[in-house]
Amino acid sequence: MERPEPAEVRMSQAIQPAHANPRGELSAGQLLKWIDATACLAAEKHAGISCVTASVDDIQFEETARVGQVITIKAKVTRAFSTSMEISIKVIVQDMLTGIEKLVSVAFSTFVAKPVGKEKIHLKPVTLLTEQDHVEHNLASERRKVRLHHEDTFKNLMKENSEFDDPICDEEEGMVSTGGTAVQSIELVLPPHANHHGNTFGGQIMAWMESLATISASRLCRAHPLLKSVDMFKFRGPSAVGDRLVFNAIVNNTFQTCVEVGVRVEAFDCQEWSKGQGRHINSAFLIYNAVNDKEEMVTFPRVKPISKDDFRRYRGAIARKRIRLGRKYVTSHKEEVPVCVQWDISNQVSLSNANVEALKNLAAKSGWEVTSAVEKIKIYTLEEHDLLSVCVEKHVERPAHLTYHLLSDFTKRPLWDPHFVSCEVINWVSEGDQIYYITCPIVNGDKPKDLVVLVSRRRPLKDGSTYTVAVKSVLLPSVPPCPHYIRSEIICAGFLIRAIDSSSCTVSYFNQISASISPYFAGNLGGWSKSIEETAASCIKFIENATDEH
Repeated sequence: MERPEPAEVRMSQAIQPAHANPRGELSAGQLLKWIDATACLAAEKHAGISCVTASVDDIQFEETARVGQVITIKAKVTRAFSTSMEISIKVIVQDMLTGIEKLVSVAFSTFVAKPVGKEKIHLKPVTLLTEQDHVEHNLASERRKVRLHHEDTFKNLMKENSEFDDPICDEEEGMVSTGGTAVQSIELVLPPHANHHGNTFGGQIMAWMESLATISASRLCRAHPLLKSVDMFKFRGPSAVGDRLVFNAIVNNTFQTCVEVGVRVEAFDCQEWSKGQGRHINSAFLIYNAVNDKEEMVTFPRVKPISKDDFRRYRGAIARKRIRLGRKYVTSHKEEVPVCVQWDISNQVSLSNANVEALKNLAAKSGWEVTSAVEKIKIYTLEEHDLLSVCVEKHVERPAHLTYHLLSDFTKRPLWDPHFVSCEVINWVSEGDQIYYITCPIVNGDKPKDLVVLVSRRRPLKDGSTYTVAVKSVLLPSVPPCPHYIRSEIICAGFLIRAIDSSSCTVSYFNQISASISPYFAGNLGGWSKSIEETAASCIKFIENATDEH
């Protein structure tokens, strides 16, 4: 029997000058049109009936494509629900002279099947042929949960943001108002703009929105904006040939080298146009980087909110950034590329010192941003290219030396950290270095995970300095991977403990998140869970309830 063909569609396009922006690069708007068309055809291939775009989200742009190169777009149904489907989209560019291929973009679309008349729809399940198909099928369910809870998560984060002082809001030299970035445009929907259902083509609307957002971003930076990602294109309703579409774009907030631009689309038919009563049919939030004429990354000026609406958009951008972190680093599947080193007793001193220095260097980096602040606990994140790091800062009412003693003994970690099921010393290398075997709970219905880590401990050389507990995965031949666990990796993590006075201290926990441990940070990064805050609170309680004899 012939194996069933996956519900996949491929589109290949040679990039012509008409597809490019003034820099000779494929315009993001044109790419969005191709992406939407390919995804729609993949959805209809699976459903067997007409389908319409409900939303396009998690769009990440990794590379640019230039005139003369060839774009290939692969769209595939990852999971079908009762009437909707998630489509996974992958865009590859190939240089025709060298044959080299690069990943340009990844994205996910949700399409809804359109029944004929009153016919009820129940989509058939997706045929899963490979291990990767099964992985994406499971992740599709997680991504759907994020989408369905997006509004509630956003509202909760907005409430949380209003309850603590945002340091970015403090007055600072060079801050700018976003009033000058407001842009409005209008388009009359003509027959060439319609899709095969007679409605305005979703890809065309996205292209118009991207064009206006680019103008808005350029007004703030006076440089060349480059679309880096799209939070979400949400289609709230249809428009048709003859409608007037009014687009409004404005900068909401800036985050060092990126800027968020919000775009709103309203549709008017003839009667609505004369009355000034439009229909809100689409919204999107686009994130840009920018480069100058020397191709150097531009740092955006900080935004100064003035009006009530400015503050709403400003804080909304902060909330969406946090949700994006969760979606980007958790609901996508990345292959783990091991970077841990082989443990070598003859090289113990060098490996131990490198472990400690890596933690100190991570803590000293600039660009840490507050994402949450509740009572004694603050959470910071740091994004560097494809790396995400987290810092959890806690105020503890116990002496620094006692806190260090408790946190540097990892056999006590399961007493307060639910992410650690067991933790045992398998090699007591020295007073300052131990190797532990750690098991972790099941997450996302997968196997439980395990770790082999080197813990390097350092007391301060003088009073008032910092206690250090550095953690890094190592390869130990005597503890090979077990089939009952997924061997995972800690790239760089640990505690820095600083005394405030003789009876209290600040504990900062750092973790440079690897793909294998990112699921444990999932809900908290995205704002739909309080797992990090709850673990931090448990840690504080454990330390403050401990006796000096411990």
